Amino acid sequence: MIYINNKTMHLYVLWVIIHLKYQIHFNLRCAKKQRKNGGLRMKKVDLHVHSTYSDGTNTPKELIKLAENEGLSAIALTDHDTLDGIPDALDAAKNSSVELIPGVELSTNFNNTEVHIVGLFLDHNNKQINDYLIYQRQSRIDRNIQMCQKFCDIGINITYDKMCELYPDAVITRAHFADYLVKNKYTGDRNEAFDRYLSPGKPCFVNRHKVDPEEAIAVIHKAHGAAILAHPVLYHLGKDQMNALLEHVCSAGIDGIEAIYSTYKPADERYIRKIATEHKLLISGGSDYHGANKPNIKLGRGLGHLFVPYEVLEKLSEKASEY
Repeated sequence: MIYINNKTMHLYVLWVIIHLKYQIHFNLRCAKKQRKNGGLRMKKVDLHVHSTYSDGTNTPKELIKLAENEGLSAIALTDHDTLDGIPDALDAAKNSSVELIPGVELSTNFNNTEVHIVGLFLDHNNKQINDYLIYQRQSRIDRNIQMCQKFCDIGINITYDKMCELYPDAVITRAHFADYLVKNKYTGDRNEAFDRYLSPGKPCFVNRHKVDPEEAIAVIHKAHGAAILAHPVLYHLGKDQMNALLEHVCSAGIDGIEAIYSTYKPADERYIRKIATEHKLLISGGSDYHGANKPNIKLGRGLGHLFVPYEVLEKLSEKASEY
């Protein structure tokens, strides 16, 4: 017989109550939206998705099929610093009920904080953004070569040629190094790989050149896309720092903010929605799906409670059409 003391039972009951309250709130919100749409099943989308062309584990074709299975009406392919997966995704979507939104996720730097800007509804053939991405990918290559040397210096034989052989066509990120370390039993899991080697301040971390958010927003607009401040809660900024970031990106013409995201708690979503209202920003949302590289995050569902209604896509599409 397992003995449970009163304190443990109290904490467990409290957790159950909080979880049930959140689920009830989420279900009521979905039901309200359904009533507004005549009781019809709400169309849902996922506007933050990664493929094998960056650090995801599903090909663009697999993502379209998976989106069909999840009942999604649309997904945005937003690989890191590359549009190379967009043609494959568009081709796969031709014979699918899933709409494919060409997108990208750009890494920038603001006051020594890495800030991501997502571009949606891009002209993926636009010369200006493709030239910009070539430069950004070269900065990643330079960083990756330096990281390989650091690994060799501590006795872990990783060469850049080997990484390119193992991850062909991908924009190689630190996630790929973590994958290599796990597969070759240098670490037990990806978290350990980052904790021991890959995070800032660790032996094999190398910073890379990143542009200001203003430059990323401008190039997205030049490619006729809408610019979104991605997952701002993840930057763990204080109030003054967050206000400074918002002032900066808003003055640069940011169009929206990611208010619906896999790991957000209800309070996080309310906080970001409040920011959106105060700064007259559109709402965006997505799972940040990476396949097996983030196994708990499911396409279109996140951790299970994610729901991005189609109307979010419609408003962002209308905004993108202005550029």
